[in-house]
Amino acid sequence: MRYLPQKIERKWQKVWAKENYKIWHVPDLPHKKHIYILDMFPYPSGKGLHVGHVEGYAASDIISRYYRMKGYQVLHPMGWDAFGLPAENYALKTKKPPQEVVKQNIKHFKEQLRSLGFSYDWQREINTTEPFYYKWTQWIFLQLFKKGLAYESDIAVNWCPSCKTVLANEEVIDGKCSRCGTLVERKKLKQWVLRITSYADKLLRDLKLLDWPSRVKTMQTNWIGRSVGYDVRFKVVGEDDSLTVFTTRIDTIFGVTYLVLAPEHPLVKKIIAITDSPEVKKYVKEVSRKSDFERQSEIKNKTGVFLGTYAINPATREKIPIWVSDYVISSYGTGAVMGVPAHDQRDFEFAQAFHLPIKQVISSDGKEEDGLDKAYEKEGILINSGPFDGRQSKKIQDKIALYVGGKKIVRYKLRDWIFSRQRYWGEPIPIVHCPHCGEVPVSERKLPLRLPKIKKYEPTGRNESPLADISDWVNTKCPKCGRPATREANTMPQWAGSSWYYLAYLLGSKGLKNKTFDFGNKHFKKIFAAWLPVDIYVGGVEHAVLHLLYSRFWHKVLYDLGVVSTSEPFHKLVNQGIILGEDGEKMSKSRGNIANPDDIIKKYGADSLRIYEMFMGPLSFSKPWSSQGVVGIYRFLNRVWSLVVNTISIKKERSSSSVKMTKEAQRKLKSDLKELESLRHQTIKKVTEDIEKMHFNTAISSLMQYSNALIQTPSEYISAIHLETLVKLLFPFAPHMAQELWTEYLKHKSLLDKEKWPSYQDKFLQRAEFVLIVQVNGKTKGTIKVANNASEANIRHLASNLARVKKSIKGKKIKKVIFIPQRLINFVI
Repeated sequence: MRYLPQKIERKWQKVWAKENYKIWHVPDLPHKKHIYILDMFPYPSGKGLHVGHVEGYAASDIISRYYRMKGYQVLHPMGWDAFGLPAENYALKTKKPPQEVVKQNIKHFKEQLRSLGFSYDWQREINTTEPFYYKWTQWIFLQLFKKGLAYESDIAVNWCPSCKTVLANEEVIDGKCSRCGTLVERKKLKQWVLRITSYADKLLRDLKLLDWPSRVKTMQTNWIGRSVGYDVRFKVVGEDDSLTVFTTRIDTIFGVTYLVLAPEHPLVKKIIAITDSPEVKKYVKEVSRKSDFERQSEIKNKTGVFLGTYAINPATREKIPIWVSDYVISSYGTGAVMGVPAHDQRDFEFAQAFHLPIKQVISSDGKEEDGLDKAYEKEGILINSGPFDGRQSKKIQDKIALYVGGKKIVRYKLRDWIFSRQRYWGEPIPIVHCPHCGEVPVSERKLPLRLPKIKKYEPTGRNESPLADISDWVNTKCPKCGRPATREANTMPQWAGSSWYYLAYLLGSKGLKNKTFDFGNKHFKKIFAAWLPVDIYVGGVEHAVLHLLYSRFWHKVLYDLGVVSTSEPFHKLVNQGIILGEDGEKMSKSRGNIANPDDIIKKYGADSLRIYEMFMGPLSFSKPWSSQGVVGIYRFLNRVWSLVVNTISIKKERSSSSVKMTKEAQRKLKSDLKELESLRHQTIKKVTEDIEKMHFNTAISSLMQYSNALIQTPSEYISAIHLETLVKLLFPFAPHMAQELWTEYLKHKSLLDKEKWPSYQDKFLQRAEFVLIVQVNGKTKGTIKVANNASEANIRHLASNLARVKKSIKGKKIKKVIFIPQRLINFVI
C-alpha cells in the first residue's frame, strides 16, 4: 500500500471538520487541568500563508496535540488581525473595498490553515473588523479616556508621506516606515495619544515575572529607557525664563561650556519672535523636514546655529552660549542638553565643529590632560570643579546636585503612544467634538460606533481620515448637551484590536455578542481568571516593542479596572526564527527564493512540510530553506508508512512460532528485543521532554532512530506496542498519517487526540550494555560494546586490545587515561 499524503490528508481534514471541529473545542470554564496555547494571529494579506507562518503554527500545534494526549483541556484558538494599513493598502492596490478584500483573504487563509491540519478551536474564531468585536475595542478606549490615559495633544509626530498617515514611534525603524520603508517626516498635528508612560515603571518592573527570551526583555527595557538623573535649571541672561536640563552626569556640570536646544523648544520660538533671526528661522525650517533618525544619526556631520542668547552655568556662574541643533529631540528629556565636550563624544564633535571651549573636569588620575583628542567619558577624579576637586565623581553626585540646586528625577525614553491614524480602515474613535463641551465620549450603550461603508477610501493626504468627508457621519449631536457637534474622524491603529484579542478568544463570538454590555461582569471575570495568563505564546521577535508592549499596557489598565486578575497577559513567550531562502537570504519575489506552502503540500503533503520546518534546526534559530531537506522528510514518512503497513501484513502471514532457531540465535534475539524495548522507553522519554522544551528537531531525530531500529528488526518480532508507540509519538508532528495508520492498519476506532500519551518506566532506561568510543590522543580508533556493570579496569583492558589502539600504543608510554563513564576512553601517549 503506497503512502498517498494528499488523499490521506483530505480524508482526515473532512473527519475533523465534520462536527465543526468539536474535538478541539473546550468549555469557557475548564473542569480539569488546562493550558492556553496561543499563536500571534495573522493579518490576512492577499499573499496568503508563507513558510514563516507555518513554522510558528506547526510548533504551537505540536504542543497543543501533545497536551491533549496528556489529558489537558487545551485552548488553542485562531483569528484575524484584519484592520490597519496592510489590509487597506492591499485593497487600494486591487481597487476593491477593504471589507470585500478582507473577507476573501480570510477565506483563503482559513483554507490554508485547515490544509495543514492545525487543531484550532474554530468555534472561538474572531475578526477584529467585526462590529461586535470592535465595540469592545472602543469600550477599552473609553475606559482609557475616563482614566485620563487617552488625551488629545498638538505634538510633533512621525508622518509617512507614502502611507499618508501618522506613525507611532515604535512603527519607525531606522527612520523609515515599518510598513513601506519610506523615510518618515516630522509634523506637528493634533492627535489622540495614549499615556503609556504612566505605566512605564510597571512595564519595566514586571518583566522579571515573565518567562520570555532575554533579548525581548532587553529590547523592552531599552525601549522604556529608564534613566535616573537630575533636572538642573540654567538662568537665561536678560530673560525671566530659565532652561531645565536633564542629565545623568551631573558630576560633569563644571565642564558645561554651552547649551543646546531642540529646534522645537519653546524658547527657540520665543527668541525667533523677538529677534526675527533669518539664520535661526531657516535652520529650524530645514530641520522640520528631517526624521528623528536622521537627526540622531551618529555618522552625520554636526549641524547647528547660535541662538544669539546666553545662559548662566549654575556651577561656575559663567555665561555660556545657547545653540540650536538637530541632534537634540524635544520628545526626550526636556528638549535641552548641556554641552560637556570634554566628557561626551557627541558634544566633543559639536564643539570642534563650531570652535566652542572644551573644559576637562574629570580625569583618571586627577591630572588635567593637554589637548584632548577625544572625550573622556568614564568616571574618575574631579578637577576644575571648585570645592569638589579631588573627589570621586560618582560618589559626589548628590552633593553636586545640592550645590547647583538640582533635583533628582527619573525619566524615560518611552514616549506616549500616538493613537490617531489618518486612514479609513480602522476602528472609529468613539469621541464627539463639541464646541461647548469639548471632547465628549460616545455613550457605552451606543457602541459600537460603526465604520461607515464608503466608495472613496483613499487617504486624503490632508492630515485627516477620509471619514472627514462623510458629512452625514461626521456631523452629529453632542451626547452631553445635544447641540451640533462633529465626530472624531481619525481611526485607531492596527495595534488597537490586537492589544486584547487573547481575551476575545476566551469569550468567543457568542460572548462578544452578549447583549449585557459589561466587560467586567462576574461570568467574564471567572473565565479570565481560569485561563489567564496565556501559558505559551508563539510568534515573531519583530513584535517585541510594538504589539507586546501595547498588549502589556492595555492588560495592566484592565487589571487596575478589576476586569482581569493577572498583571501580565502572556507568561511564556517563544520566538520562532526566520526561514531564509535556499541562498541564505531573506525570502522575496525579487530574489526568486520563495518557498510556497501550497506547492509543497501539493507535492509532498502537509505532514512533510510540518515535520521539515521543525527538523530544520532549533525553533528560535534562523535557518535556510532546503528543497532536498523536504524530500528527506518525505522519504522518512514513507519509511514509517512502509514499516507499519508491511509489518502488519507480514505478521498476518506468519508468526514467530513458525520460525525454527538455534539456542544461540534465540539468546541473541532475546537480547535484541530487550534492547528494542529499552529504546522504546528511551524514545518516549526523549520525545516527551523535547516537546515540552520545544526542542522539536531533536525529538524528530529520536523518532527517526526508533523507526530505524524497528525497520532493522524482523517484522514477526515487532509487537503492536512498538508500532502504537511510534504512531502516537509521531501524531503531534504528522497528524494525518499517524491517524490513518492508527485507524486503518492498527485497527483502533478512536481519534488520537483522545488517546493517552505513551509513558515510560525508569527500569527500562538503563541498557544492559552500551557502546564506548575509544580514542588515542583524542583521535577515535574504534568502539567497543561494554557491559553496564563493567569495571574501569576491565574496560581499559578491552579498549587497549582493540587492533587499531594496540598498533597506536605499541612501544609508547601511556601518560594518562581519560575515562568518561558510558561515553569514551582516551589513551594519552
